[in-house]
Amino acid sequence: MLVDFFLFLKSRQLPVSTKELLALLEALEARLVSGSLDDFYLLARTLLIKDEALYDRFDRAFGEYFKGIESLPGLDLDIPEDWLRLAAKRHLSEEERLKLQKLGYEKVFEELRARLKEQKERHSGGNKWIGTAGTSPFGHGGYNPEGVRIGGDSVGNRTAIKVWEERDFRNLDDSVELNVRNIKVALRKLRRFARQGAATELDLDGTIVGTARNGGMLDLHLRPERHNAVKVLLFLDVGGSMDDHIEQCEELFSAARAEFKHLEHFYFHNCPYESVWRDNRRRYSEKTATWDVIHTYGPDYKLVFVGDASMSPYEIARPGGSVEHWNEESGATWMSRMLSVWSRAVWLNPLKEAHWEYTPSIRMIRELMGNRMYSLTLSGLDQAIRVLSR
Repeated sequence: MLVDFFLFLKSRQLPVSTKELLALLEALEARLVSGSLDDFYLLARTLLIKDEALYDRFDRAFGEYFKGIESLPGLDLDIPEDWLRLAAKRHLSEEERLKLQKLGYEKVFEELRARLKEQKERHSGGNKWIGTAGTSPFGHGGYNPEGVRIGGDSVGNRTAIKVWEERDFRNLDDSVELNVRNIKVALRKLRRFARQGAATELDLDGTIVGTARNGGMLDLHLRPERHNAVKVLLFLDVGGSMDDHIEQCEELFSAARAEFKHLEHFYFHNCPYESVWRDNRRRYSEKTATWDVIHTYGPDYKLVFVGDASMSPYEIARPGGSVEHWNEESGATWMSRMLSVWSRAVWLNPLKEAHWEYTPSIRMIRELMGNRMYSLTLSGLDQAIRVLSR
């Protein structure tokens, strides 16, 4: 199986060598990882891929090769059961999904407390206990229309109302220049020039006039440099479903940093709450109170949210609804406060607009924004800039 996987990676233009394959075999023989497919992925990427720029290509190749248990070449009984269960990621028919009923917000946590008291061992594939690859509201790797994800990565359903794990998000790279030219051109429509600060720029007309009045003796005149005086507060959703849109957001962030002298940015996850942060690597230790942001930046700032608005509706409407922590006040409350201070505000959504109507949380955010939600495309940016320029 590993030889086939190795050849598959080479067919996807990944520069893997026989020496690296042998190192992977030695690591598996030494049992450096368990039978988990996730553990194997991390080990294989560490030993086979030496250039971080190739991680995305490796991820796509790995996902393609291990998609579905039937496509695993060399499958035999020696493969651990955990590996098979997690690789399968149980697919349910639409009829099976409809049979699963939502418990409701309070009932979910009441049931979870009961499971924690009763459960004494691990479970997989069931519909009640905390486990993997089943239809229980608790665990990961399976499907339930409304539950708590405990451990493991999302399988893409986006239905968890809370995630019981600490996740690390990476900062958006504002140095990205690839494919940002058109975004910069669009953002330049949001301009109001002013000359502020120290006089460092040569005033050619003033110098000519001054020199003429001075009988031909050079009389230099300086003036403040001309800058775009527009002030922007940029709030960027990171992590979770936004991982699918990192490239678009990095391009926007890079273009905005280049275009606006007065740009302040903060990160949030899914919906703004009582705190935001500037650095995802220190998001748990260096937070900024949202009240401090509100009191620091005046109403002359233009507010721009960037996010797919795809989350559980509880995250917007309910105290304690945050997927990551217990928030005393709802996301809708905090958004209303922010919009009352910065009335010129828009929400840019990287999801295609055709999909918006099928997600309740997007409709809720759009309503809170007074329908000022626009797609993260050049056309959407143009519409958003017209609103911000009023």
